[in-house]
Amino acid sequence: MKENSFVSADDIRSAFSAAMSQMYREEVPAYGTLMELVAKVNADTLSADATLKERLEATDSLDRISEERHGAIRLGTPAELSTMRRVFAVMGMYPVGYYDLSTAGVPVHSTAFRPVGEAALKRNPFRVFTSLLRLDLIADERLRAEAEAILKERRIFTPAAIELTGKAERDGGLAKADADRFVAEVLETFRWHDKASVGADMYERLHDAHRLVADVVSFKGPHINHLTPRTLDIDKVQALMPEYGIAPKAVVEGPPTRKCPILLRQTSFKALEEPVSFRDAGGGWKAGSHTARFGEIEQRGLALTPKGRGLYDRLLEESRKVVRPAADGSNARAYEGALAEAFQGFPDSWAEIRRAGLGYFSYSLTEKGRQTKLPGRRDIDSLIADGLVRFDPIVYEDFLPVSAAGIFQSNLGDGAQQEFVASPNQKRFEADLGVAVLNEFDHYAGIEQASIESCLRALTAAVAAE
Repeated sequence: MKENSFVSADDIRSAFSAAMSQMYREEVPAYGTLMELVAKVNADTLSADATLKERLEATDSLDRISEERHGAIRLGTPAELSTMRRVFAVMGMYPVGYYDLSTAGVPVHSTAFRPVGEAALKRNPFRVFTSLLRLDLIADERLRAEAEAILKERRIFTPAAIELTGKAERDGGLAKADADRFVAEVLETFRWHDKASVGADMYERLHDAHRLVADVVSFKGPHINHLTPRTLDIDKVQALMPEYGIAPKAVVEGPPTRKCPILLRQTSFKALEEPVSFRDAGGGWKAGSHTARFGEIEQRGLALTPKGRGLYDRLLEESRKVVRPAADGSNARAYEGALAEAFQGFPDSWAEIRRAGLGYFSYSLTEKGRQTKLPGRRDIDSLIADGLVRFDPIVYEDFLPVSAAGIFQSNLGDGAQQEFVASPNQKRFEADLGVAVLNEFDHYAGIEQASIESCLRALTAAVAAE
């Protein structure tokens, strides 16, 4: 089959993202309400901020805002993780970054599967934060062995999903009919199951070890646990959620409110308590409940350099030494105050951030620059000073482990926080994954440098051609 008859990975990803959103809207009606709220806030924000609208239009980012979302999934075994990598590769999604959440009391380590090229991100930026359960962090050896045995028996992918993934790998892509079938089959992995694969007693033992362990081990599939639309004003969404019948978590995770947003801010509504059935000794079913799925909203800002990320981490830690946010939200205002105070140490203008080397920017020619010919290369700072080049923040496409853990914990119940010995193990994770994860800093630096080189070539090409 000729390559040009294949459906592009970007189109498969877009189709899967749309199918996932539709399925989740049907399974969790509050998600549809959330989407309506975010759409309203984004429209109001753009209407009130002409500069923001112009910048998003100039960087081709405006159209993707309403489509942008991420999901999250929790896997139980290395084999599941390795196969998920192959499945996502068919959609043009690759593992970026390594996240150790054990430092925040959650027994998983994770990566984000996402598109990595500029064109692919503009086409559809759908990403899935994918966690692998760390049973080695569970102290009860007997329970750990039983959980491993349960997970070993399950098959989270349909035979057709495996077959079509292999076909895409062998042939270099999928034709339209196969691509449509691939989306439908893979969607089954993410579907909710209201019948547990364990009895109520085993569920309780897993739950006592950690609620997330019970969520991963107790069901025949991992089910998507949230989908996340992107907002341009998360504080406004947080304030309006109660008016839409949605109870938000007490604090927004991530940096404080700023004129120049950095990294990632996230909030959510509480996980739903949903009816499920557990196996009983007689082969029948016993009614019960399970809490796992929730709604989340994010606001994305500037990708930070290692220097900027180091400053962010230090300021966040300083604020948490003053006030650590309580799971029940009882000290939310005090925490927000401490956070705002600490982050006065982080510059809040794009020019200052760029000058200090704290963030990554994309460079492009101004109208004046497009009409200018230079006899030789000049440094980027002088070109900016002369009005020939503009710079715009590169959007942070990844995640923050402390924030992710904060979202997880807020949905586990007020008294659910548990401590684990911090034990990052990227080498083990990559061995289970089957490939190395992409280093996010190298990736952003490459995008920035490519934009600089593009400007310099354009400014000198006309002269060189004469």
